[in-house]
Amino acid sequence: MSKIIKELVIEQGTVLLNGETFFKGESTEIGPFLKSLYKHLELKYGKYFKMDLLSKLGFLGAEILIDGANEIVPETDEVALVFANASSSLNTDANYQESIADIPSPAVFVYTLPNIVIGEISIRHKFYGEHMFFIQTEYNKEELLKYTESLFAETNTKYAIVGWLEVDMNNEYNAQLMLCSK
Repeated sequence: MSKIIKELVIEQGTVLLNGETFFKGESTEIGPFLKSLYKHLELKYGKYFKMDLLSKLGFLGAEILIDGANEIVPETDEVALVFANASSSLNTDANYQESIADIPSPAVFVYTLPNIVIGEISIRHKFYGEHMFFIQTEYNKEELLKYTESLFAETNTKYAIVGWLEVDMNNEYNAQLMLCSK
């Protein structure tokens, strides 16, 4: 059975870590909120500003979860990333569709798959482990944890960032993430 080390919820301009307020933004609107969270975390990662909203949400959530987890080292295949949402990448897809009217944007096109958030986290931390992005009608924590258990049992996975990452067509957002260990 896996152990949940940390749990994170991001919604309505607030970040809860293990049930306690970690950060509260001045705005609940996703763009300004994520920008203020990025600044609060004092990150220096220029590629962040090129990411779509879903990738930014997942990236910042992962940063918070692995902060202080000294046992998680870069350049490892021992960290899995397992996410789900209902909207896939429709938010970014709509932005790309709008860009086609003029000149299609390759920078936006890159993010027209929901699993790109996994790539962004993996590149930043050099995680080479297992990964999966499910599209589900609603958040099913038990199903995601069951899948993670199978990774712990059948692969080299020792840690996993698991959960729900949603940015819908109306820019409503919700992240419910966990850092789990074997």
